[in-house]
Amino acid sequence: MERFFQALGDNTRLRLMNMMGDQEICVCYFVEILQQGQPKISRHLAYLRRAGIVEARRDGRWMHYRIVMPPSLGAAQVLRQTLAWLKEERTMQADRARLSKACCSPAKLATLLRAPAPAPNRVLNATGG
Repeated sequence: MERFFQALGDNTRLRLMNMMGDQEICVCYFVEILQQGQPKISRHLAYLRRAGIVEARRDGRWMHYRIVMPPSLGAAQVLRQTLAWLKEERTMQADRARLSKACCSPAKLATLLRAPAPAPNRVLNATGG
C-alpha cells in the first residue's frame, strides 16, 4: 500500500500516468513530451511497475507502457479517481495535447525513429477503467 501511494506522490509519475490514460505508449513519446532524459523516464516507469500501476511490453526495440488496475479494489478505485482528476488539470491537458500532436505529426514521427503510435489499452478498457 505504501509503495502504491508513494508512486502517486511524484509529479513526473503523475504526468506519465496521465499520458498513458487508456492507451499504450512507447517510452520515446514520454521522453519527447516531458523533455527529460530516457534514463529518468525509465526510472519513473520502473517505479510505477513495482507499484503495480503499469506494465511494459517490448516490441522489437520499442518499450510500450500501459496502466493496469491493481488487484485491490480500493487501490483500483483510487487509481481510477486519480486518472479522472488528472484529466481535469490544465498542465496535464497540455501534456496530452502535446502527445496528440507528436503522434500525428509526420515530422515528429520521423524524429522519433518510426516509433509506433499509441494504441488503445485493451486491458484497461476491458476492466471498466
